[in-house]
Amino acid sequence: MPIPLAVTRSAYLAPDMLPFFKALADETRLTILRLLTLTDLKSGEIVEQVGVPQNAVSYHLKQLRALGLLRDRRSTADARDVYYSLDLDRLQALYAATGDALQVPVFPVPGEVDEGKSVDGEPHPDPDRPLRVLFLCTHNSARSQLAEGIMRHLGGDAVEVYSAGSAPTAVHPIALTLLRRWDDDPARYTSKSLDLFMGQRFDYIITVCDRVRDGCPVFPDDPVRIHWSFPDPTLVEDPDEQARAFGTVQRELCTRIRYLLTCKHPVTGHRIPLRSLVRAEIETTREQE
Repeated sequence: MPIPLAVTRSAYLAPDMLPFFKALADETRLTILRLLTLTDLKSGEIVEQVGVPQNAVSYHLKQLRALGLLRDRRSTADARDVYYSLDLDRLQALYAATGDALQVPVFPVPGEVDEGKSVDGEPHPDPDRPLRVLFLCTHNSARSQLAEGIMRHLGGDAVEVYSAGSAPTAVHPIALTLLRRWDDDPARYTSKSLDLFMGQRFDYIITVCDRVRDGCPVFPDDPVRIHWSFPDPTLVEDPDEQARAFGTVQRELCTRIRYLLTCKHPVTGHRIPLRSLVRAEIETTREQE
């Protein structure tokens, strides 16, 4: 029987395809990828989570870096620490390429749990309850402000999002310029103290500054804690380089927030309908040209 024309050797031996399969086939590497889908972690934290020796974790991290799936950055709180983060765009591209090579259509999973129910079939409380998120950094001047604006734009009425700082100053002018693309009311973005939100309940506490992560306070009901280790673009001195640094942070925040909002609501189990990114993405692309 002749092999269909579309199923050729090149279809499943595309660059990085086999190494990607091998990466996912290893339980430790797959665990590391899953750990890093939402939060950045230090090497020691990964060792603690996966329960294998440090040298074994280092080997697996090296393999994932070679595929371009991982990035690493020294902590601004302690230069001895290195944070590892997952390149979600790269992971999605490899995953999509794998699906194309296998030519496997995606169908609904039979018997999938109803979106409005928990795994035991009981209805979730407050099915229309918005997702509550608090972004934290030191000065609440750039990274956390951009995160708040992007998530509010993407999630709409389905999210209640705020940002604050441990030592608030003022919103950076470049951050305000970028926020105007996401929100018709940029006046709402002012630097706020973390103290204003103490005692409130959130579903996610997301730190975007290494220093704040190390000293993040406790919130009621033990919300999910996520850390995204972003460099502070306000510290870049050259004006052109600073503008590019802000653009990089904005793009990475878009990717991470978009992924986070595709996850089921931790309380209701519902998924949030995402609003369009087109306007801001087009303007960001034009600036880079």
